[in-house]
Amino acid sequence: MKTIAFDEILPLADYERVRERLRPLFIHEKERRRLHVGSHLTFIFENAQTAWYQIEEMIRAEKMTEREAIEHEIDTYNELLPAAGEIAATLLIEYSEPRERDAALARLAGLERHLWLKAGAKRIAARFDDRQMSDEKISAVQFVRFSLEGVDAARFLELAGKGEAAIEADHPSLAARGEIGGLLAASLAEDLRQG
Repeated sequence: MKTIAFDEILPLADYERVRERLRPLFIHEKERRRLHVGSHLTFIFENAQTAWYQIEEMIRAEKMTEREAIEHEIDTYNELLPAAGEIAATLLIEYSEPRERDAALARLAGLERHLWLKAGAKRIAARFDDRQMSDEKISAVQFVRFSLEGVDAARFLELAGKGEAAIEADHPSLAARGEIGGLLAASLAEDLRQG
């Protein structure tokens, strides 16, 4: 997937002027790329549009004007984009109460060894960002990748159409499954085509 370049980023004043028009489009893009796996895991599969929007929102929130700071945001979000033959997501571990969330994040240590993409007979382990890992607890926001070596866009759509594409968690403290279908499957197939 093509990464985002500095010259594609709107200056803060220009983004403010068009933000209200663009915001519904990007919210829709994120919604069609969202997958709930059980009650507590939400995946937002990233692409260049979602990353661009997040960069613009970070620039806006932090009132960034320095090129170096903006380039740092671009580099950070470009890391989230899937490489050829893979899909990538931001994983949100969600609990409504802070105390419940803190306890769950401690119980879910080791989740990186218990998260899978099922694509037909293949069981593909998630790859987590090692910089976010700890033996004591897991962070509530994780960046994960799944390498679909040997599964191209057409095959992925075929598997999803037969109910054979899903994200599964088999952690001792959290077992859940979320089937990939419909708009999400089409979006992920497009990501695979762009790789």
